[in-house]
Amino acid sequence: MSKKLIKLIKKGMKDKLIHRGVKETVKAVRKGKAGLVVIAADISPIDVLSHLPILCEEKNVPYIYVKSRAEVGEACKTKRPTSCVLIQTPGKDSAKVKKSFDRCAELVKAKNQYVD
Repeated sequence: MSKKLIKLIKKGMKDKLIHRGVKETVKAVRKGKAGLVVIAADISPIDVLSHLPILCEEKNVPYIYVKSRAEVGEACKTKRPTSCVLIQTPGKDSAKVKKSFDRCAELVKAKNQYVD
């Protein structure tokens, strides 16, 4: 599942559907943008991201943890590791990305019961 999410991030970067980093992700979730949040599990100190899962639950945005922030950063086409990413729900014009996004969102929701 982690590999599918990384591929989805790469596809999303091409279509500019990605909000990268803690500040951008929190800002987008607060504004009510629909999507899928991917959080890296190897962040230290964890206090930097501890508010994000709670915010996602309040706004009903699915989120999931992946192992490495280096993988997330690489998928975002940057040399810097990235701690979290919001993948926006793609529009109707990009069918392949929409299909991939729907599949990943379905898997995330099946794995975690906190999202409706």
